[in-house]
Amino acid sequence: MRSDNDNITAITDFGTEVMSQAGDIALRYFRTELEVINKAKKRKYDPVTLADREVETFLRTRIHETWPDHGIVGEEYGEEEARQGDRAWLIDPIDGTRGFVSGTPMWGLLLGLTEGGRPLAGFMRQPYLGETYVGSPLGGKLLTAGGSVPLATSRTEDLKDAILCCTHPTMFRSEKDRAVFWEVEAATRFSRLGTDCYGYGLLARGFVDLIVEGDLERYDILPLVPIVEAAGGVVTDWEGNPPLSGGNVVAAANPKLHAAALEVIRRAL
Repeated sequence: MRSDNDNITAITDFGTEVMSQAGDIALRYFRTELEVINKAKKRKYDPVTLADREVETFLRTRIHETWPDHGIVGEEYGEEEARQGDRAWLIDPIDGTRGFVSGTPMWGLLLGLTEGGRPLAGFMRQPYLGETYVGSPLGGKLLTAGGSVPLATSRTEDLKDAILCCTHPTMFRSEKDRAVFWEVEAATRFSRLGTDCYGYGLLARGFVDLIVEGDLERYDILPLVPIVEAAGGVVTDWEGNPPLSGGNVVAAANPKLHAAALEVIRRAL
């Protein structure tokens, strides 16, 4: 019988390999002329491209081949129930499609494994920069052509010293939620927008300290939770609970900064 560590190692080896291969697919389309389809339902604009669909198809195929009993939840092709057990893979083939079609490097591929609905391992690949972020019970690391670097969040504990990231204030579903975001932003040192999933990588590397976002899906956030947590950070919803269903999220470099951000959110609400 394989030990738990052997099992996690097999998972992280698999995730690292397939994310590198999937990233190569995405790169074939990056900064090229490609059709962008608006699939909006909840929002006025929700783009999808052939790159999104090819990446997800590839990842689903590899998961079926390697872990046939696992479930799959993907942004483009929906949910497949697990045949056995309670493990499921979450796929966001290109998180930050707006950034992708705009030619910026602020996007990435997300893959996560949940067990009983809770995040177990997560992977974020930014192929243009050649970076893969990995988080699991075995720890967090950044993989590049130069090797492996351990992930570690910053020691910033005061909001007034914190650098805040958010994909964009328009991601919040209500005026009230947007007002809450601006309350937190006003308490920080400064903020940067347009980061999508890559902001969580910057958080795990210690370059930014806080992320406040809204209206996320499971596949938007759960693959990133093991990465941030393995680096020493905290990720919850705005009520301080695990963001198992997505929604409004706050991610912080450490528990003290996280508590300070939650206090501002609670007062603003």
